Amino acid sequence: MTPIYLGYTFTIEPRDPATEIIIAELGYAGFESFTETTSGVIAYIQKEEAFPSGEVDFAALLTDIQILKSDEFNITYTAEEIEQVNWNEEWEKNFEPIEVDGKCAVRAPFHEKTNVEFDIVIEPKMSFGTGHHETTHMMIKHLLKLDVAGKKTLDMGCGTGVLAILAEMRGAQPIDAIDIDNWCYLNTIENVERNNCKHITTYEGEASLLSDKNYEFIIANINRNILLQDIGVYASCLSEDGVLLLSGFYTEDIPLISEKCNEHGLYFVSNYERNNWVACKFEKRG
Repeated sequence: MTPIYLGYTFTIEPRDPATEIIIAELGYAGFESFTETTSGVIAYIQKEEAFPSGEVDFAALLTDIQILKSDEFNITYTAEEIEQVNWNEEWEKNFEPIEVDGKCAVRAPFHEKTNVEFDIVIEPKMSFGTGHHETTHMMIKHLLKLDVAGKKTLDMGCGTGVLAILAEMRGAQPIDAIDIDNWCYLNTIENVERNNCKHITTYEGEASLLSDKNYEFIIANINRNILLQDIGVYASCLSEDGVLLLSGFYTEDIPLISEKCNEHGLYFVSNYERNNWVACKFEKRG
């Protein structure tokens, strides 16, 4: 039976950076997926998971969302039950294939194959990471430029798994793909199989999973606050001369992110910028 979802439509002013913050807080509160809009974001959670008894209290799910109590932003919302939604049909309406630098295509199974070196087929459903968002697009650009062959790699906040999949296509192995969102975890497993990847292991969880791990290459496309919280963890499991790619924040956040990285022996090398979003490359030096 198709699950019933609760949909919360948030109108946010100013939209940035509040949208990123509220998505992070809602994710920790159990919301499964998000659709960004021109005025804010729509968040979804399964009714049965949120209210097993069947009695819905929309406001109760937002009790611990701290940004709603902030004086810096004006945030309002409406909420509704959404029954029998065909999520595949919903994203198929708007999902167009993309191509990055003429080398990498990200498309759905129903799109025609293009003549590129790296052809990635994903069925994103409700997961983040189709390649259309600026951050994913720029992370793909980084991966196309960097030599990752044979390097042990981490894709943190993997979404659909598109970056882990591209990393394997470019020779990285073994690869760990981690996401806190159960839907993303399951979707990554599906997309890894769909692209015949053999060296990706997918985990559901957060940075606590990285204890005693070691990587030569780390990708983290999340959001500014989570990155600032976890950069020290990434540094502790990144090998000397290892590379860390960070995205999910804005141009004006680079000094703050760089300062935190410097505290842990990670130093800025370069970045891409797209519509004020950035994707930065850092290296670990002794």
